[in-house]
Amino acid sequence: MTAGSEAKAAADDAFARGAYPHYVDGSRTLDKPGTLAAIAEAMSFPDYFGRNLDALYDMLTDLSWLPAGEHVLIWTGSEGLRGAEPKTYLAIRSVLSDAQRALGPDAGMPGARRLTVVLTDS
Repeated sequence: MTAGSEAKAAADDAFARGAYPHYVDGSRTLDKPGTLAAIAEAMSFPDYFGRNLDALYDMLTDLSWLPAGEHVLIWTGSEGLRGAEPKTYLAIRSVLSDAQRALGPDAGMPGARRLTVVLTDS
C-alpha cells in the first residue's frame, strides 16, 4: 500500500466515524520551520501560533477553534524530514505523541476535542 492510499484509507476511516481529517504533505517539508508551518496550515492554527515545539504542543492540546469531536492529523511523507533532520523529526514525533495522549479517547469528555495522529510512509 502506498503512502497516498494509506492516507486515503485513514481519511475514509476518519470520515466513517465522524472525525475530521487534516492532511500534512511531508514530501514538501524537509526542515523544522516547513514542517511546523505545514501542521499549522493543516490544523488551521490561529495566527498567534508561535512556530516552535512548545507552541505546537499548546495548539494541538487546545483545538478550541475547531469543531468538537475527533481530529485526525494524517502526516504523509514524514520520511523526508526523518532523513534530512533526524533530531527534528524525533522531536516533532514526540510532541505529536504527547499531544495525542493528552487529547486521546480516555482524556476527553462529551463534546470535547480529541486528537489522533496517523503517519503514512511508504
